[in-house]
Amino acid sequence: MDPEYNLQDVLRCHLCETPGPPMYCVICNKYLCKACEKDHLSDQSKEHKVVPFKERGYTPKCLKHSSEICELYCKQCGIPICATCLSSEEHNGHQFIEITKTMDKKKEIIQKDLQEQEKSIYLKYQEIPSIIPVQKSALNENSQKLTTEIDRHGEVWHREIDVKTLLDSNDVSRVSAYKSRNDEFRRLPPKLTVSLPSFTPQKINKEQLYQQFGSLLSASSIKTEEQIYTRESPGAESSPPERPLIDVPIYTRESPGAESSPPERPLIDVPRIITQINTKCFPLYSVSCLSDEEMWTLGGDNIITLYNLSGKLVKSVQTKSGNTPYDITVTRSGDQVYTDYNDRTVNIVKNKKIKTVIRLRGWIPRGVCSTSSGDLLVVMGSDDDKQTKVVCYSGSTEKQSIQYDDKGQPLYSFGYIKYISENRNLDICVSDFYNCAVVVVNQAGILRFTYTGLPSTTEGSFIPFGITTDSRGRILTADHNNHRIHILDQDGQFLHYIDNCHLQHLYGLCVDTRDNLFVAELYTGKVKKIQYV
Repeated sequence: MDPEYNLQDVLRCHLCETPGPPMYCVICNKYLCKACEKDHLSDQSKEHKVVPFKERGYTPKCLKHSSEICELYCKQCGIPICATCLSSEEHNGHQFIEITKTMDKKKEIIQKDLQEQEKSIYLKYQEIPSIIPVQKSALNENSQKLTTEIDRHGEVWHREIDVKTLLDSNDVSRVSAYKSRNDEFRRLPPKLTVSLPSFTPQKINKEQLYQQFGSLLSASSIKTEEQIYTRESPGAESSPPERPLIDVPIYTRESPGAESSPPERPLIDVPRIITQINTKCFPLYSVSCLSDEEMWTLGGDNIITLYNLSGKLVKSVQTKSGNTPYDITVTRSGDQVYTDYNDRTVNIVKNKKIKTVIRLRGWIPRGVCSTSSGDLLVVMGSDDDKQTKVVCYSGSTEKQSIQYDDKGQPLYSFGYIKYISENRNLDICVSDFYNCAVVVVNQAGILRFTYTGLPSTTEGSFIPFGITTDSRGRILTADHNNHRIHILDQDGQFLHYIDNCHLQHLYGLCVDTRDNLFVAELYTGKVKKIQYV
């Protein structure tokens, strides 16, 4: 039930104050009864759009044209648009879907998940606590048996020590009967290390409750049997191949070494703008620091530009294909890497020459980042826009692919806008716009947590775009629609907002070596350098 219906006894028609008005004018933001609807529409001084009260949220007002409503959704920009926006050059070549279809599809997914949780998943978790006392009893019984065996073996050992008194004996028959058993005693009994299971809770995510509930951890010396939960889904698409967990993951990204931790740099209460750089990129999508004094930017054309902090254009690079790039990053050696989603390539700019290092088939590259070990992490979507995965490359060689969780379910939603960053603990952080979440996995590709905003956040209002991490492992992501930055710790716990710097429609983010934050604003073409630590 719509929570706002609880207030229906106080809602009245704006014209005659009749309680419980069934209609709503989106343009004028007025509640109307049936009798007053015609009078309201007769006012021809401006346009009107009257919809049933229940559908009042389906047609939001345009952020750029306040007198118009949005009936379409731009997949590239990730924002609702009106008819005026649709006809502008800003959205040339973009794809659009009806807002109502997006909402209906999302609600279908939520309804199916809720039914599954209530009818099946919750029952499985209810069974777990009943098993623990049985396992604990068996563990205690086994421990007592081992203790008895060790005590018995100790008695034999002591008897053998007593035999050494034969050295002081002159009894020929006793001494001559002695036989050495040292070879046997050199084989010590196995060392036993036992710890009881412990429950580790995690933050509950509404859409992934079954995989975020928690886990039972036990010492590696105690064998466990994995239980697989299988959804009954007649007619569903074939599931991805089973990917069981292994004791020691085969793949690990190479760490640059055990560097000393940077000094503690706490967050400040009121972040401030240090400087503001006016670029000529409209719209402005991405920013990536080359140094503490220079940054690469890209906009809606095929030119990638390097600016200094005074706003001076230092150099520019035209893409190899002539297409608009999707995302940029800078390697540890200072080379520039960009993804070309129309050409399905990942390219590196080195010594003013562009080299294609990755060419994809059946997949379209989106966000890209350079790792601490010199690899590239690329988040990509399938041609049919139904799958998303993260792939790690060493040069042109694929080292690792991350797509499903340990239940065989997709980690990432389908859709266009995906940005990626590697944390200092080697976690892989992806801003998943369509799923309204930040998805973080460890270096082995195992899900660590999903962040969807604070519990008080209205579902679907958190729209993450750009993402970056700082020297302390904090995760920063751009909340596009709410014009603010969320700061999380490396375990996904919310720390702070940056919402006081007059930020507008945020897109790309990056930090420099001093943990200053650079924010790209989509429509203003400005990059704001912000001190938050």
